[in-house]
Amino acid sequence: MLPWEAELAGRLDRHTFDSALLRDNHLGDPHQRPLWVYTPPGYDDSAERYPSVYVIQGYTGHLSMWANRTAFRQPFLETADAVFAGGAPGCVVVYVDAWTRYGGSQFVDSPGTGRYHSYICDEVVPWVDAHYRTIAGRDSRAITGKSSGGFGAMITPMLRPDVFGALATHAGDALYEFSYSADIAGAVRALRAYDQDIMAFWADFQSRPSFTKPGDDNLMEMLCLSACFSAREDGTPELPFDPKTGVLRPEQWQRWLDWDPVRMVPRYADAVRSLNWVWIDAGTRDEWYLDLGAEAYRAGLLDVGVPAERIRFELFDAGHGAIDYRYPLSLAWLAERLAR
Repeated sequence: MLPWEAELAGRLDRHTFDSALLRDNHLGDPHQRPLWVYTPPGYDDSAERYPSVYVIQGYTGHLSMWANRTAFRQPFLETADAVFAGGAPGCVVVYVDAWTRYGGSQFVDSPGTGRYHSYICDEVVPWVDAHYRTIAGRDSRAITGKSSGGFGAMITPMLRPDVFGALATHAGDALYEFSYSADIAGAVRALRAYDQDIMAFWADFQSRPSFTKPGDDNLMEMLCLSACFSAREDGTPELPFDPKTGVLRPEQWQRWLDWDPVRMVPRYADAVRSLNWVWIDAGTRDEWYLDLGAEAYRAGLLDVGVPAERIRFELFDAGHGAIDYRYPLSLAWLAERLAR
């Protein structure tokens, strides 16, 4: 396992994408974003058109982290390249940045963060199709991610079945009554240090090295998700629970539940039935119980009529972290199945 960067068999182009939809977002985050596009071996020597796979990141992830190298592991840029160098049918792989100063966007349109869902579907996808030899159709296009990226992969084809016809979700956020309950309780405890004011925490967090106080992880997660799921029209995040007692606030909590992929499936049943291929996996020791969410999401797909043969489902022995070795497995599976 090389401890330094390896040469790719394909090509990685690093662009800066100027988004009109992200201009003037509530957080003042950049509207110019990095966008990486990988083309497989043989792309430059042919006139062939290729399916495309869009890769989105988990919470606190940003685009450059796809190149991070950890001990005894290659980064996904290289393991993805190895999929195609090893003989899998070629695909254009698109790495999309959806970072916000709260640590993520959940890939939704929200007054609290910005129009990240529309940015992906209505700006990035058409740009890639215009600048690369892709097969510009939903049957030849997939979206994949882990954790919050897995959530984005689950919901995006539901909302835009005209754009994406396949997905892979690795430990994607789902079944919120389990996945978020412990974090809500931890956030309530941590807010005692801030007079139960999440924005007082945010001011403190920005004034010092990040993640240096107990509760930082929980409070950042709750702030980000509230900005994504339950922000007011003026962009102010509203917590889905009372910050002193932890009692759920029904209106705000329902807004979160409306984004739970398990609960979305029946509402978007026609779009879900149109999915061609779905990869679902999670670790059986996932700290956010996302193995339960994976089970429930698969059951929902089957309930609305998605044929079992279109679904690849697996639970494996792992927690939430260090499952990056799963990403090239789903990429290879999708590459064999996307329409050509």
